[in-house]
Amino acid sequence: MWKDPIVEEVRKVRQALAAKFDYDVDAIWRDLREQQARSGRKIVSFPPKRPVRRPEPAAR
Repeated sequence: MWKDPIVEEVRKVRQALAAKFDYDVDAIWRDLREQQARSGRKIVSFPPKRPVRRPEPAAR
């Protein structure tokens, strides 16, 4: 099976990050938020978009 080197690199980084925080998703999230705050960059967040409801096709 062919392996994509970019995908392999991303998986390697993801594994290292998860191991660093003992696979605790909340700890990873807190660290990312702290990095974001320290970056000094303006952060833009948009409200979620509501899905568009489409009419169901008429029954035959």
